[in-house]
Amino acid sequence: MTKDHLFILLAGVLFITLGCLAGSPVLSTSMPTGQEPDQPTTIPSESTTPTGDTLSLEDFQYMGAFRLPGGSDPPETFAYGGNAMTFNPDGDADGVADGFPGSLFIMGHDRIAYGGLADGSQIAEINIPSPVISRNLDELNSAGFIQDFSDVLAGSFTNLEEIPRAGMVYMNNPQTGPRIHFSWGQHLQSEVFPTHGWFEPNLKKSSVRGFWYVGKQDPYSTNGYMFEIPSDWADQYLGGRYIATGRMRDGGMGGMGPALFAIRPWQDDGSAYPDGAILEEVELIHYGTAYETEELSTAMTGYQHADEWEGGAWITTDSGKSAVLFAGTKGTGEKFWYGYIHPDGEAYVCVDNHADGFERMCRTREGGYCSDKDLGGCCDAELGTCISDRGWWSNRFDAQFILYDPVDLARVVAKELQPWQVQPYLCIDIDEYLYLNPTEWDLINLGWGNQRRYRIGDVAYDRENGFLYILELFADEVKPVIHVWQITQ
Repeated sequence: MTKDHLFILLAGVLFITLGCLAGSPVLSTSMPTGQEPDQPTTIPSESTTPTGDTLSLEDFQYMGAFRLPGGSDPPETFAYGGNAMTFNPDGDADGVADGFPGSLFIMGHDRIAYGGLADGSQIAEINIPSPVISRNLDELNSAGFIQDFSDVLAGSFTNLEEIPRAGMVYMNNPQTGPRIHFSWGQHLQSEVFPTHGWFEPNLKKSSVRGFWYVGKQDPYSTNGYMFEIPSDWADQYLGGRYIATGRMRDGGMGGMGPALFAIRPWQDDGSAYPDGAILEEVELIHYGTAYETEELSTAMTGYQHADEWEGGAWITTDSGKSAVLFAGTKGTGEKFWYGYIHPDGEAYVCVDNHADGFERMCRTREGGYCSDKDLGGCCDAELGTCISDRGWWSNRFDAQFILYDPVDLARVVAKELQPWQVQPYLCIDIDEYLYLNPTEWDLINLGWGNQRRYRIGDVAYDRENGFLYILELFADEVKPVIHVWQITQ
């Protein structure tokens, strides 16, 4: 039995009503998008009680958004990009004048497999203009290039190009000097390959080092987002592992919630490990997978198979507050299923009833299986009668931040909690700030209205100034837009 077949048989995990269904806007700016945000949601959990030093809703101030530079012609474009992003505090020295110092490295148009776009997923560095609060994209400032697109990873991961997944984090560690650490995988992969490496931030003269495995972990839980762990926390609890890496793969294939591991991808002298090395990891968050169980006991509270957590940041403030934040598109509907959007509207289910085990591929928010009337299907993909692409759908999606207490992660390291026991203590709905402005021809994949998925891409964080940068995918038609929040210091 293949991994994909096993996934189909085990698809659908119990869901309870205590979940993070939707949060609240972090700041009212009268920017309606056609979807009403829900109210603030604090997550009740037996294992998770905020310590009083965690971030709260009031610590987030929305600053506005800005556009990305360049055109839409591949491969040197941000169109259909945004797979990975990281903040460079050493970039764009002139940016101090406008209050937004530093720069952002962003991955452009995804590679396309089988020769469709072999030189995709190029990387560019941009400056950070002042964000603007406006519903009119034409009123936003546009970033400029510091380094134009470069195919840094050319010739690498050529066997993992079918819907690639990637992450990046810039670090200037005294042992290594400035490096951009990265991860790479693809949407579906039946074999395990090394996933992590690094390259220099001078994109035109950069050399790639790697590739390394993260322990014995499944790549579905490791090769997505990456971000920096505060050095004092990493020294105290993680033996100097300063990089967080993880992934949330829809369908529960890498864990029923965001996964997070701490790594240090360099040797004691600062040199790179040899190709094929296995990095010793420390588990921080790791929920059970759909391969292992259908029980909710090892899932994130409120989990749905349609969830997408695409970026993260370990936030700290000068006042001593902290939180581990993930951003993504959360399934929040009454039901979630593997199949298609129903032509009669979001209240209805359209299961792929040609798949093995389809009767277990539709679940209710209350925790049960869908009724027989939901399993009849509504289209025939071979005949082209389906109105959307196949995938995991929910009656509704919400763009959200979810926040974890670092104290709970310390308890995982100390073996006081299992890595599947930690739960977010707060979620925040950010839909009212999004533009949700894709091209019409992309709707078959993205969905529309309350069923619009793939809202949020990667996250980058400026620790010194407290700026949180969030990629909104397909906001400027096929290009992302970057939203900015400032965290109270």
